[in-house]
Amino acid sequence: MKCNLSALPATPLCSAIAFAAAVGFSPLALGASPVVKVDGSSTVYPIAEAVAQDFQRAKLHEVHVNIGVSGTSAGFAKFCRGETDIASASRPILKKEMDECAKAGIRFYEMPIAYDALTVVVNPQNAFVNRLSVAELRKLWEPAAQGRVNTWKDINPAWPAEKIKLYAPGVDSGSFESFTEVVVGAAKSSRTDVSTAEDHDVLAQRIAQDKDALGYISLDYYVENQNRLKAVAISDGKDAVLPTVGNIRNGSYQPLSRPLFLYVSERSLEKPAVKDFVEFGMKNAARLVVEANYLPLPTRAYSENMERIAAKKVGSVYGGENKARPRPEDMRKLLEALMHGS
Repeated sequence: MKCNLSALPATPLCSAIAFAAAVGFSPLALGASPVVKVDGSSTVYPIAEAVAQDFQRAKLHEVHVNIGVSGTSAGFAKFCRGETDIASASRPILKKEMDECAKAGIRFYEMPIAYDALTVVVNPQNAFVNRLSVAELRKLWEPAAQGRVNTWKDINPAWPAEKIKLYAPGVDSGSFESFTEVVVGAAKSSRTDVSTAEDHDVLAQRIAQDKDALGYISLDYYVENQNRLKAVAISDGKDAVLPTVGNIRNGSYQPLSRPLFLYVSERSLEKPAVKDFVEFGMKNAARLVVEANYLPLPTRAYSENMERIAAKKVGSVYGGENKARPRPEDMRKLLEALMHGS
C-alpha cells in the first residue's frame, strides 16, 4: 500500500506513518528491533562479538547488538553517562569511574568473563629477540627512555644497533593502562614516541609489516596472527615464559596475565533484550570464550555472575583499583568474595 503523505491518510497505518514523518521519526523505526549497546575494550571485542553473533542467530535477528571498540576508559565514560547498556573492559572499573556512574545513578554488576595475557611480539624476521625481562621492558618503555633507548643494542649489547619501532594500544585502552602499571610501575606512564592504535588487529598488522617492530597486544590477536608475528618469552625474576594456554592457566606467565570483564547496567537489565543477552552470554561463555581464543573461567564463575544479579549485589570487588592480575587460583577467591559480598 502507498501513502500520500501530503494528503490526509485514509487508513490507520498511513496515519501512523504520517505522524512519524511529522515528528521526525523514520517510518521504519515504528517497528524497530530492540538494540543492546556494548562499548569499550578492543581486547574483549572478540568475545562480545562471538556472543552477539550467536545471540542474534538464536533470536532470528529480531534483536540487534551494537558493539563499539572505543577502548576501556572511553567505554566506561559512555557507560557512566548512560549511553550504553554494557561496558566491556580489560581492567576493573576505577574509583573515578565509579564516582561518575554514581553521579548519574548508574548501578552496575561486575562480571568477569575470561582470562587474557598481554603478549609482547616482534616481527618474525627478528631472529635475536626471543626473551625479555620485565626490567628490560621497563628500560625500553619508561618515559625516561625517550631519546635515550632507541636501538636494540641499547637494551642488550649483543644485539644490533638498529632502531626499534614501538607499537602499543592507545591511551584509552585498558591494555595500555595494565601494561604500563605492570612494566613501568605507574598506569599510563610511558614514552610517547610510540605508534598507537585502539584496535589490536591494526597493531598486529603494523608489527607484521615492520621488521624493526616491538609491541604488545592481547592474546586473541596474537593467536589470530601467529603466522605473521613472534611472541617473546617474558621473565619476571624467574625463567622466561611464553604466553601459552598452559602457562597462563597454571599462573606461570606473570605478570602480564589478567582477567577480562563485562559491566552491566542494573537499569538496562530491565530491558528484556539486555537481560536475554546477558543470560545467553553467561550460559554460553565457556564455549564462546574459547572460540574467541581466550581462556574461560571455571564454569561456576558464569553462574555466579547471574546469581549476583539475582541477589542484587552491585559494585566492584576491586574497590576502584586496577589490581586484577592474580593467579588463576586467586581469581577464584575473588569470584567467591564477589558472590558472598565480602
